[in-house]
Amino acid sequence: MRLGLALGYWGRGPDPGQVALAREAERLGYHSVWTSESWGSDAFTPLTWIAAHTSTIRLGTAVAQMAARSPTATAMHALTLDHLSGGRLLLGLGLSGPQVVEGWYGRPFPSSPLTATREYVDVVRQVLRREAPVRLDGRFHALPYQGADGTGTGKPLKPITHPLRAGLPVLLGAEGPRNIAQTVRIADGWLPLYWSPERTGLYADTLAGAPDGFIVAPVAQARVCADVAEGLRPVKTMLALYIGGMGHAKRNFHARLMGRMGYEEEARRVQELFLSGRREAAVAAVPDAFADEISLVGPRRRIARRLAAWREGPVTDLLVSAPDPETLRALAELNS
Repeated sequence: MRLGLALGYWGRGPDPGQVALAREAERLGYHSVWTSESWGSDAFTPLTWIAAHTSTIRLGTAVAQMAARSPTATAMHALTLDHLSGGRLLLGLGLSGPQVVEGWYGRPFPSSPLTATREYVDVVRQVLRREAPVRLDGRFHALPYQGADGTGTGKPLKPITHPLRAGLPVLLGAEGPRNIAQTVRIADGWLPLYWSPERTGLYADTLAGAPDGFIVAPVAQARVCADVAEGLRPVKTMLALYIGGMGHAKRNFHARLMGRMGYEEEARRVQELFLSGRREAAVAAVPDAFADEISLVGPRRRIARRLAAWREGPVTDLLVSAPDPETLRALAELNS
């Protein structure tokens, strides 16, 4: 099981320690470093800055939101950064949810998310292969544009720049069972949310059909500390935000996932508290057991025991969200 460093997205501003943390991860032998986006900082610009200050560590987006860019624009970002970094990019994509897609990007959430995702990946693959002008008779991502409000003069094109790698890895963030099954069929890897080594049976049948080399790369918050409850606090804060605040009360993919993992009533309660403005109560309502099984926190010896369970399952890359170099070093030593 390889290790990656998950830096996420910025809060109020850039984190001045991210480049140093990425360089330390590279020195420790981490395979990859990953950036994200929500409705603030984008995923590609910080990753480009990190690429300029590192030399070997792979560079991943976990995830770049599909609604933020047309598939050809995303492919341009990918091929450009792959060239500049010497072939180090791992392109992670995600659909996001209706609240973000319609509220932030001002676009309709696709009526068929599976079809929209499949078309998006198809176009990205065509650009990267550069075998012919890009064409797709698609429902959501037709090329050339076929809408009645268009001019009808669109011309199929292929990229001027020759991509460095036609097979640049494409990974998908997927939560629902059908979305995960499609990911196994059309992508090079899966970026799971809320991975628990205690519940790998949820995905056993689906992953059994994955091709050789398929990447399974969940993010887990990690922290070496004496007090487990203290270490779980930021995990619970993150969960309260995602379960309660990142989605509509009637359509929240993260809450549904927590429910499928055995915490349906607890997810509903967290959501109710968060949406009523009682955010601290929502954090407190997140079960410690759930926060604990999807993270790696506590004394070094405890983390060592729990890390063994992660290595026994189908995870190929553990993307560590760690706040300090000491935790990065401990995990590198324990995973060696």
